[in-house]
Amino acid sequence: MEMRRLGRTEMKVSRLGVGLFQIGEMSVEKASMKVDTLLGAALGKGLNFLDTAACYGKSESYLGSFVSTHREEFVLATKCGHLAGALRGQPWSADLVNRSLERSLVRLQTDHIDLLQIHSCDKATLEKGEIIDALLRARDTGKARFIGYSGDNEAAKFAVESGVFDTLQTSLNLVDQRALNSLLSLAKDKDMGVIIKRPVANMVWGAEGAAFGPGNYFQRQQIMRAGGKLSGDSAEPTELALGFLFSHEQVDTAIVGTTNVDHLLSNVDILENRLPIQPEVVDALHQRFVEMDDGWEQQM
Repeated sequence: MEMRRLGRTEMKVSRLGVGLFQIGEMSVEKASMKVDTLLGAALGKGLNFLDTAACYGKSESYLGSFVSTHREEFVLATKCGHLAGALRGQPWSADLVNRSLERSLVRLQTDHIDLLQIHSCDKATLEKGEIIDALLRARDTGKARFIGYSGDNEAAKFAVESGVFDTLQTSLNLVDQRALNSLLSLAKDKDMGVIIKRPVANMVWGAEGAAFGPGNYFQRQQIMRAGGKLSGDSAEPTELALGFLFSHEQVDTAIVGTTNVDHLLSNVDILENRLPIQPEVVDALHQRFVEMDDGWEQQM
């Protein structure tokens, strides 16, 4: 598995990361088997970047026992800011960040988080500075090695331009390309690590049923595909999505969420053996998005 330097953190991360939202929604019985199998397979294929969040159900707790025995083999990222589970109080406050971090350390059975990220708050909240100060204190105490912002649009741009954050996690895929306008280049100019969320667009490309995603990704792909088959495209949907994404050199790692080992192994195979896709296909996807984007709903 190809590894990339995650910006100024100097941490080396696999190009393909593991998103762990879905694990958090499972029962204890199912999750206990899935976590060991999934993360064991990830390690076996060289995937070392794990991304979870305080608000992903029981995800952190389910990860804890496995990660604690393989701590140095993973780069462990989590997010804070939302009210979640037993956490109560004012969202996006310093108090909630502090308590969320302490709970994450307990649940993940570790004494530090490699990357602690603010979870998709808006620009106005960032401008107040309280939540940023809380993350900086977490970094200063060593409870978080590095800090990042996870989100899109104006808030993401503010986070990048602030110069405070070590990493940016933002959306980029076939039907959500606005980060390419300037955001990723700005982040790279600041030597920030770039982490991509929603890289396969919730698997909507080519879907015929009522599949939905952020900003109704399903309707977006219907509009983009109405122009006919892309010239030179012979890829299946996941290969097309990952091929589009990894054609952009600004991307350090992309987190694909799954609980299915076969899907994880298939994604690794695509990355290692079936990319790149044809440049003219990437160009066609860029052109269609630009032509057909009529102010599609912004994301966080």
